[in-house]
Amino acid sequence: MTMVIVGGGLAGAKAAETLRAEGYDGRVVLVCAESEPPYERPPLSKGYLLGSDEREAAFVHPVEWYAQHDVDLRLGARATSLDPSMHGVDLASGERIRYDRLLLATGSVPRPLDVPGADLDGVLYLRELPDADRIKAVLGDGRQIVIVGGGWIGLEVAAAARHYGAAVTALEVADLPLQRVLGDDVATVFADLHREHGVDLRLGTGVERVERGGDGLAVVDSAGDRIDADAVVVGVGIRPAVEVAEAAGLAIEDGVAVDASLRTSAPDIYAAGDVAAAMHPVLRTRIRVEHWANALNQGPAAARSMLGQDVVYDELPFFYTDQYDLGMEYIGHAPPGAYDRVVIRGDLAGREFQAFWLADGRAIAGMHVNMWDDGIDPIKSVVASGRKLDAERLADRTVPLEAV
Repeated sequence: MTMVIVGGGLAGAKAAETLRAEGYDGRVVLVCAESEPPYERPPLSKGYLLGSDEREAAFVHPVEWYAQHDVDLRLGARATSLDPSMHGVDLASGERIRYDRLLLATGSVPRPLDVPGADLDGVLYLRELPDADRIKAVLGDGRQIVIVGGGWIGLEVAAAARHYGAAVTALEVADLPLQRVLGDDVATVFADLHREHGVDLRLGTGVERVERGGDGLAVVDSAGDRIDADAVVVGVGIRPAVEVAEAAGLAIEDGVAVDASLRTSAPDIYAAGDVAAAMHPVLRTRIRVEHWANALNQGPAAARSMLGQDVVYDELPFFYTDQYDLGMEYIGHAPPGAYDRVVIRGDLAGREFQAFWLADGRAIAGMHVNMWDDGIDPIKSVVASGRKLDAERLADRTVPLEAV
């Protein structure tokens, strides 16, 4: 048999590792569009960008691991089409690879900034390792950096830029950064954090255009202000890379639609990671998760499913961030409109607290900020229980979570 994995990120690399760990000794082909061996993406906006981690720390495996485990690693190889009826994947080189089982782990791509001048040199995105290299090169003392977008990537790059001494202006069209993800109370924590660290955070403000200015660029915002910049870093979201799957006729629902076993609508084709919109048996809805832990866990689950094992992927979504002296972990799924109350447990102003997003009295997501003694595990237990909670007792730090 031949197992083909299209996508050289964390999900794809962990799937290849799992196939071998589970004893599969047939052919494994890992098709990577990038010229770098598979790597993890969090270091791009965290440790590597901050200079605390070496570049090699981002790689999932040393490059020699693939040959040692008889994985046919194809770097710089882009899949252009898929033929489910003939079980074939076509590459840009003209080669067709036949598969018995296929995993789509094509990830996602940044949404472009759609304004005049957005294609100028110096307008940067952070998705791939060379992107991190380019951004790192412009972060220095006295440099002027404009961040477009107040999501996780935008805020983490802003924190890194301030770490290097750069002046930072961050533009966000919403009233608060992360407002749709976290709600007003918790989002205000992040707004205050960045302002205290010297970021010129302009909320309710978009971009009209980017133009040449001085020795670099200038951003004209929606208020008409002109902001000089050595570089502009755009973080306005990502979209799943579904083009090949969609052209092949696979079901698409904000990503490649898969069941709880990560099987697509086509026989012998699976999907995992950012690109997969999976039916979640605990949350009872289809979700697509764009975070590290999902790729880390879903790739191996897909590999076991490809081997015919009885797999049900029911891991709760998890993500984390580190910005300045704030560390946070979040678990669960609370999209806008899905919750009716946010309960804060601890010291919000002091940035040491837990938060729970409730829907009909049940916690559908929870997080902690700087509460490392407790960590995420007790929060996960509350969310996973699905039980109705007394919100007043939940907010009372003197009541143990187990008693709530």
